[in-house]
Amino acid sequence: MRPLDEKETTAVFEKLFKFTGNNLKNIVENLSHEGPDKNPGRYCFRLHKNKVYYVSDSLVKRATNVARPKLASMGTCIGKFTHGDNFHLTIECLNLLAANAKHKVWLKPTSEMSFLYANHVLKGGLGRITESISPGDGVVIFSMSDLPLGFGIAAKSTQDCRKLDPNAIVVLHQADIGEYLRMENQNEQIIEE
Repeated sequence: MRPLDEKETTAVFEKLFKFTGNNLKNIVENLSHEGPDKNPGRYCFRLHKNKVYYVSDSLVKRATNVARPKLASMGTCIGKFTHGDNFHLTIECLNLLAANAKHKVWLKPTSEMSFLYANHVLKGGLGRITESISPGDGVVIFSMSDLPLGFGIAAKSTQDCRKLDPNAIVVLHQADIGEYLRMENQNEQIIEE
């Protein structure tokens, strides 16, 4: 477990900025009320086994007592670095993104299951959409009852969405909460083999 170097920090912040915009400041400056300390600490980013964790300073201090090979996880895993040094957000960061999202899309109840099975968001399934979305912007997807379902990349702008065919792709799928179940099924199949 170590702090991110400059290159890694840039990659993480660029990806988070894509989804949160100027709200990234809220994530970085968020006060932590965890631990026995009377003064609230801050949250920080730590790298452990190519995974980036969003963790309180108090927990980092306590985790130094655990040997690195025996440390499985700590805090919230927000993403991982690939072998090519690209940074990918994971579904575990959804609550962090949802609380600070700049662009949001709400799905109709009929298209929620389609999205949760790793399909893209179609115009016909769009319930609401925030203004000023441009193609390539990071978007957090919600149900109509404001439950965060996942996130993706906008394929079309808000203005383009108004005149699209109902079967046109509006948001490209990146991650959804259905991944927990799909990964569990994959792990069971691997164990059986």
